[in-house]
Amino acid sequence: MTEENVNVEAPEGVQLGLNDIATMVQIIDICSKRGGFEGSELESVGGLRTRIVAFLQAAQDAQGQENVQGDLPVEGGDDVEPEGSAD
Repeated sequence: MTEENVNVEAPEGVQLGLNDIATMVQIIDICSKRGGFEGSELESVGGLRTRIVAFLQAAQDAQGQENVQGDLPVEGGDDVEPEGSAD
């Protein structure tokens, strides 16, 4: 996988908020916990997760927010359960 920085403008009315970005981290944690990634993919997935969490922390600091969607995802991501899950 190669990384590219691509600037794409979103169509009008389409927005992505900090809660959406925090949800991405939760999805990565859930997929990882369920074995959704192969070993060769883990470095890329983990790196992406780390960058997303750093972005969220910087955005919260810049906005003076305590937390986005309750708790900011942390390294390790243990005990993550999807909302409405009935296992």
